[in-house]
Amino acid sequence: MGNLIKYPSYKSSNESWIQDIPEHWSLFRQKHIFGITKRIIGELDNDVLSITQKGIKIKDTESGAGQLSMDYSKYQQVDRGDFAMNHMDLLTGFVDISKYDGVISPDYRVFKLAHAESDVQFLLYILQLSYTQRIFFKHGKGVSMLGRWRLPAENFKNFVIPIPPKEEQTAIANFLDYKLEKIDRFISNKKQLIELLDEQKAAIINQAVTKGLNPNAKMKPSGIEWLGDIPESWELKPLKYYVSYNDEALTNSTAKDYQLKYIDIGNVNSDGNINEIVEYKFQDAPSRARRIVKNGDVIISTVRTYLKAIAKIEDDADVIVSTGFAVLRPKSNINSEFINLVVRANYFIEDVCANSFGVSYPAINASELVTLKLAVPTTIEEQKAIVQHIETETAKIEKTITTIEKEIALVEEYKTALIAEAVTGKIDVRGFEVPDMNKEVDTELKNKHTIKI
Repeated sequence: MGNLIKYPSYKSSNESWIQDIPEHWSLFRQKHIFGITKRIIGELDNDVLSITQKGIKIKDTESGAGQLSMDYSKYQQVDRGDFAMNHMDLLTGFVDISKYDGVISPDYRVFKLAHAESDVQFLLYILQLSYTQRIFFKHGKGVSMLGRWRLPAENFKNFVIPIPPKEEQTAIANFLDYKLEKIDRFISNKKQLIELLDEQKAAIINQAVTKGLNPNAKMKPSGIEWLGDIPESWELKPLKYYVSYNDEALTNSTAKDYQLKYIDIGNVNSDGNINEIVEYKFQDAPSRARRIVKNGDVIISTVRTYLKAIAKIEDDADVIVSTGFAVLRPKSNINSEFINLVVRANYFIEDVCANSFGVSYPAINASELVTLKLAVPTTIEEQKAIVQHIETETAKIEKTITTIEKEIALVEEYKTALIAEAVTGKIDVRGFEVPDMNKEVDTELKNKHTIKI
């Protein structure tokens, strides 16, 4: 933790997550710090709030996005400065201080500071750490595998936290505010760098699959607005010339105990990565789990087409995907790796989106999708050469991105450790003077991606 020092003497807390605390600190049960409230509003005349892992937000009740309640009159009041936590879900829930006057689900826990000698920001750091480090988890009850692991009111009230003198709490909170703002800026800058590298990678792919590898090749107009000129030797044909689609599917007569590996629409990202494959028995699988995908097939989302959910399947066993995908099976006249790359090219995605219907959830029929045209080299050899070029060039970028992601992960670990060390008294920050942040920001902007923390 840098040049920070420890306190001169410690005593045991008898709490495993806290361990030893400074001699002059106290231990309090939360019932002596907070007062739980439950004020049902009866009618809706304030913003509806939601607790997310990024804090308390105002819920959009106009667009219909997300889960909405049919009866907000049963919601409870939240005042600006109140604490609110999703105590019903200790796996993905969170806690925050509200910046708004509003109403929130009656299933959440709202509580106010009841201890005058306490700093709210210091307490918030402890509460949020108890979520991120699963400290509350061991005090929960329910069915964790179903996401129903809750913190009962009595367990919340009797949860023990360390409490230093108020001025020391404020010093710790100010120290963490300063340090974490620097860390978050560092992470934000690194993520921006990844975005730039992703754009560079996309540009390499797009250039290769639309213009080829020969910069001196004779070109011809494609007639497609988003594509422009293409090499004179290339073909411009509908997608269905190169692939068959949706060839195989499960039926209602499929055996109930048939074990399947399923990919849902939300588990494929725009980079072509599959985030999760879930195993089900057919009888327990979602009703949309129907399309059979074989090794080498390419899946492309036909709903919410702006998400660019496209992936090549590389699995010896058959995989089942949502009916929200079109399953493209390459014919002998095209390389499967090339078709995977070309259907994610900017011009093709633009064409897909332009021919989709709907505003919130734009979609395209698979039969319409396969009529859209592709620019393709006439020989498999040229297709393979383009694939090889893309793999070589993007591998360098991927390596850099992986290095940056590891840096971010290490800094995130440091951030969590710093909070834990500060709020449990493992470091003494009483003498820490918060520097002028404006001057530091000016300096950091000159060396944006190497901020010292």
